[in-house]
Amino acid sequence: MDWLAQLATAAIASGTPLLFATLGGILIERSGIIQLGAEGLMLMGAVTACIVFLQTESFVLTLLAVAGIGAALGALHAFMCVTLRTNQVVSGLAMTLFGAGLSAYLGKSVTGLPLPGAVPKVELSFLAPIPFVGDVFARLDALAWLSFALVLALHLFIHQTSWGLHLRAIGDDPATADVMGIRVQLFKYGCVAAGSVLIGLAGADLLLVYSPTWIEGMTAGRGWIAVALIIFARWNPLRALFCAYFFGVMDTIGFKIQLLGSEIPSYFLKMIPYIVTIAVLMYLGWRNRNKPTGAPEALGVPYIREQRS
Repeated sequence: MDWLAQLATAAIASGTPLLFATLGGILIERSGIIQLGAEGLMLMGAVTACIVFLQTESFVLTLLAVAGIGAALGALHAFMCVTLRTNQVVSGLAMTLFGAGLSAYLGKSVTGLPLPGAVPKVELSFLAPIPFVGDVFARLDALAWLSFALVLALHLFIHQTSWGLHLRAIGDDPATADVMGIRVQLFKYGCVAAGSVLIGLAGADLLLVYSPTWIEGMTAGRGWIAVALIIFARWNPLRALFCAYFFGVMDTIGFKIQLLGSEIPSYFLKMIPYIVTIAVLMYLGWRNRNKPTGAPEALGVPYIREQRS
């Protein structure tokens, strides 16, 4: 395997958790709800995956448990933002703090325990003879292929289905959508819960594939990077694929530099993806300063049905 294939393989492993989290955030924010709780949801997904897999050694049961935790926390966030109409930023930050604290408490008994071979590989032997493609894609894990499928499915859902049209209408003008007979609150609940499941799976992928040992705070800010990637991707699932793996490449480059024996302190090398994220945000903000952001127009605005126009 040449260095380019090694870089691509490592970038996929690093970028797939971000891709799950970004897709979940896109689905949530398309419904008009701000999602700043990705860090907490990822941590809860990771610690749940660790505990359940150690107890059951079942990949399927582990994913079901992670999905259940994600859906429950998503429903709580939706209840706060949709039903109680609390400040969505505060609710998201509370979700991050709650997830970080609870995951640290639940993970005390499993800290440092390895989880080898948790995720099955998808063997595609017909790709093996193809240079580069075979090295990268012939033995990818099941969660990576699931993330690829979700990119396509979510893109088609948003842009090619009537339900996706309803979702975009709710995100842009919930009052008009309500007048047209769309069940706005139910849609918001469903999208927040489903998106939270994807963010929980991001934490599970981080633990089961990228770093198969539970460590307190192991997301290391990746939830916040996912929030930035939603903006990079302009709330588009296809763009999210490239954005997530761009960050994965940046993350991998810092690690490769360490392996080459660089005298640069590792702390600075670990900063590379985050510095690049800030720089790209600044550049995009400057370049698109006179253009629409692509965000749903009613993002962050609580909808009160009595205020229909």
